[in-house]
Amino acid sequence: MDDNKNQRIGGHVLVDQLLLNGVDTVFCVPGESYLALLDGLYKNKDKIKLITARHEGGASNMADAYAKLTGKPGICAVSRGPGATNAANGIHTAFQDSTPLILLIGQVSRDEKDREAQQEIEYKDMFAPMAKWVAEINDANRIPEYISKAFYISQSGRPGPVVLSIPEDMLTDLVDCPDANPASIIQASPSIEKVNNLYKNLKNAKKPIIIIGGSTWDQTAIDNITKFVDANNIPVITSYRAQDHFDNRNDNYIGHASYAIEQKTRNRIESSDFILAIGARLGEVTTLGYKMLKVPVTNQFLVHIHPGINEIGSVYSPNIGINSGMKEFALELSKLPKINNPIWQDWVNEARTEYLDFIKPTPISGPVNFSEIISYLNDELEDDAVMIVGSGNNSQWVHRYYQYRGLGSQLVTTSGSMGYAVPAAVAAKIVYPRRTVVSVNGDGCFMMLGQEMATAIQYRLNPIFIVVNNSMLATIRMHQERSYPGRVVGTDLINPDFTALAKAYGAYSETVSKTEDFAGAFNRAVKSGKCSLLEVFVEPKAITPTLEIGKNIGLI
Repeated sequence: MDDNKNQRIGGHVLVDQLLLNGVDTVFCVPGESYLALLDGLYKNKDKIKLITARHEGGASNMADAYAKLTGKPGICAVSRGPGATNAANGIHTAFQDSTPLILLIGQVSRDEKDREAQQEIEYKDMFAPMAKWVAEINDANRIPEYISKAFYISQSGRPGPVVLSIPEDMLTDLVDCPDANPASIIQASPSIEKVNNLYKNLKNAKKPIIIIGGSTWDQTAIDNITKFVDANNIPVITSYRAQDHFDNRNDNYIGHASYAIEQKTRNRIESSDFILAIGARLGEVTTLGYKMLKVPVTNQFLVHIHPGINEIGSVYSPNIGINSGMKEFALELSKLPKINNPIWQDWVNEARTEYLDFIKPTPISGPVNFSEIISYLNDELEDDAVMIVGSGNNSQWVHRYYQYRGLGSQLVTTSGSMGYAVPAAVAAKIVYPRRTVVSVNGDGCFMMLGQEMATAIQYRLNPIFIVVNNSMLATIRMHQERSYPGRVVGTDLINPDFTALAKAYGAYSETVSKTEDFAGAFNRAVKSGKCSLLEVFVEPKAITPTLEIGKNIGLI
């Protein structure tokens, strides 16, 4: 191998392709099925950080979070069989969230295929419904071709995950092959004719609303959208878990469409006459089960902009459909002239007032009022702080009472998969080591992938974890109370002492059992400079910001 500098083993060829595509971090759980790839990473350890997670689901979710924050594909490497099935959690998340991600799976050797060798799985069958492309590289000479294609596919159009199976013996083949060129992102641009058409119809609207969401955004795109919004005073709503796509402190921001939507906000969406949906898929949660907007033809004049051509018209038939990346569309929108004296000014002012009232802390049973805690964080955290929220009813408090300042200040998953918020915090601290990273987890959600706190400790990262402890799987309990009152089963939890558990990992930790104790505990966590955990005990009956068991939902 050293006698001919042009010859490389497959694992080294693969790492070289990652380098030329700008990869600086790989998340993994090591496996014997891709040792040659690991050796290539060792050879380039000064150029690529290798982060070893404690579970493949943690690694794949870290890769998803990394991609959301950087705009670059997250890279995840796992071993065959159980490694791949565990990693599927993050792949499904990346698919539903339109996140660019490349999963590399060590596969059984080529001469062992189709014999049900140990941990053998056909990944084309397994991952086809949850990935943009699934393939197996059986010739080391073609590694540059496959990796290049993976980067193009994962980033272009509607982004998403790519899965590549890499047989163990292929990675050790000695080959002499040229590198590919670095991949670039390919996005459609809007036609001037369609942009002018939407502008003409917008000028005739009486109650327009912009819904912002989805991926392919960058700060320049946000700035261009904001320029257009500010010039014309158009109310803005963000789609489910896309609240960081528009500064919530802007006078034109009137709320978000999700489970915790304000009824008055829903009424405004339903009564609007023009909807400009930019990047949002208009999926189940944003449309409240496809009931808030009529299917397939909405009552409103609908303009739908999306980077994925297959998304436009897939549920809602728009009056104007525009296939475009967000940066490309936002630039053209910012060039449009200001609409003189729009008639909706009073309407947006009323909606803004309603939103500001909606985010004021509200009373709730028990010694801990979580709305006041989130309001405290809203006031205290820096503009560039990263707020991470897991799945479950506890997230409703954050979505309602926290105001996101800019792109990347929110790190969440729209797929609703539990366990995301711990590994996401690890990735956030790797990307932004100097920013404050707060990860809010329900007790059930934390236990899914909470062991990744060990990863944070290992790499000397200091996110702050908040575990909201109500000793139940609250979302499912809420649905049980609604649909089968008095017939509760399977949702009670016996939890560990989370404070003691965090200390066992080597983290700073405190218990909070009263609202007024939180600020001091949080400040001590920050000053510790360590990975920290605050266990916050909340009243189990207070199941959402507005619902209490035995009071306005279900039975005690």
